[in-house]
Amino acid sequence: MSEHPLEVADVLRAYGPAYLEAFGKTLSHQQCRVLNDLVRCRTAELGGHVEECDGCGHRRIAYNSCRNRHCPKCQAAARARWLEERAAELLPTEYFHVIFTLPGDLGPIALQNQRLVYGTLFRAAAETLLQIAADPQHLGADIGFLAVLHTWGQNLHLHPHVHCVVPGGGVAPTGERWVACRPRFFLPVKVLSRVFREKFLSYLKGAFQAGHLSFHGQQEHWADPATFGQLTSGLGEREWVVYAKPPFGGPEQVLKYLARYTHRVAISNSRLVKMESGQVFFT
Repeated sequence: MSEHPLEVADVLRAYGPAYLEAFGKTLSHQQCRVLNDLVRCRTAELGGHVEECDGCGHRRIAYNSCRNRHCPKCQAAARARWLEERAAELLPTEYFHVIFTLPGDLGPIALQNQRLVYGTLFRAAAETLLQIAADPQHLGADIGFLAVLHTWGQNLHLHPHVHCVVPGGGVAPTGERWVACRPRFFLPVKVLSRVFREKFLSYLKGAFQAGHLSFHGQQEHWADPATFGQLTSGLGEREWVVYAKPPFGGPEQVLKYLARYTHRVAISNSRLVKMESGQVFFT
């Protein structure tokens, strides 16, 4: 009998109670639910069902899945369904992958104001793409795209960014023809970066002035208008990271991009190496 491979659920069972005791008061209801679901996934706690072979009649008990989108064991079926649904939406054209990233200084503020900051990130990125694409100096067309939020990187550090998968063209203002972008070039990255920066900071300042931002603990100093003003002024003088390139291959490869960025969990079971002495090792 092979040894049971290490899973994220095993880590949560081992260290979850101590973590909750120390930091439970800082977690949202949704975060607590994720921890609970991952521990119970495919165990007797969620119940089960009987699977029977229609050939030989062999039966086995299968425990139910938690179906939480953050669970590394529940994404394969969801990914397959999502791919099938998106296949009908692809256009026979070149696609581009555009990423809008928030500066690291805004990460802690985003953690304490997730709905507002991440919503603003989506809004600023979407408006930037639509505005620059509609400009006759660049594309001169109305475009569509898919945007997906990621809040972490491969090293599990906080890294809020939005992935956008965009067809290489759009509909002319008259609505009568397709306007294609230049081969292998969609929109100028520097222009996208600066417009995105200005839009995001404008919305963030507006939220601050309206009293919609909250600051707690080590972030309390940002509640001072002068201090917050210094932050936004400094961010306005820096170049923000916007990345764009065409995915390799045709629409089929784009589908793989989409599934990769819509159904990836923070860390998969396959990346776990070992767990010992209060530490977890992963690739």
